[in-house]
Amino acid sequence: MLVFDGSASMNELSFNPTAPSRIKEARVALRQAMPDIAPFRRIGLITYGPGGKNSCSGITLRFAPHPDAASDVIADIESLHPGGLTPLAAAVTTAANVLGYRTQSGIIVLVTDGNETCGGTPCALGARLAAEARDLTVHVIGFRVAHDPFSWNSPEASGYDGETVAKCLADSTGGLFVSTNTIDELAAALRDTLGCPMLSDLPPDLSLPGRRRIPILIETIIDHEKTRIHQFERHSRQYRIAEWLADRHRTSADAVDSLAKGI
Repeated sequence: MLVFDGSASMNELSFNPTAPSRIKEARVALRQAMPDIAPFRRIGLITYGPGGKNSCSGITLRFAPHPDAASDVIADIESLHPGGLTPLAAAVTTAANVLGYRTQSGIIVLVTDGNETCGGTPCALGARLAAEARDLTVHVIGFRVAHDPFSWNSPEASGYDGETVAKCLADSTGGLFVSTNTIDELAAALRDTLGCPMLSDLPPDLSLPGRRRIPILIETIIDHEKTRIHQFERHSRQYRIAEWLADRHRTSADAVDSLAKGI
């Protein structure tokens, strides 16, 4: 689940008046990254911030995770009009609930340019998610993070000077915290968090004899160009393991190894 910052600061200009706003650069990064990610992972989208006087409750589930969501993510962020404050904790809570975090495994990727400004406590939330979730990881991408004049309403922010307090969500749940300042850095961070590691949700092949046999794919990102893929499948008292080395765009793949392990 992608949780995206739609607060007013995303629309602010920097000290250089000719430089594009954060939202314009983020849109470019999404157009670069999403086509590489969406074919291999179901993605949902939540935005937070817009809502005028009610911006602290301005959290919108744009759509639940589904396959091939690149065009939907890009279109929704293109139409987003940033405004309001930053309810980080409430937005991540919404995402966790959509994913059914108590009974289902899941990954949340939070993109933010600042701190909690609606009185929420992301660090306390991270501790609670770590204790209650079946298997939930929260990755946090800070994009051109800057001091927010409203961060006085972030009770935990004092320990995160120069960073977003949301970092503790990643710290508590075993996720990554990635600080980015450019389009390319943001695109790379999206690929590395939304795209790795990945466990498939392939349905069981009920036509096979005996008990249900479910192929499992595990993908490990090696760098921005290469990825290593393992497939595990049970066959007649053995586990068959196949390994490929592929490029990130799947235009080529080389078999590295294939073997069977007795059980």
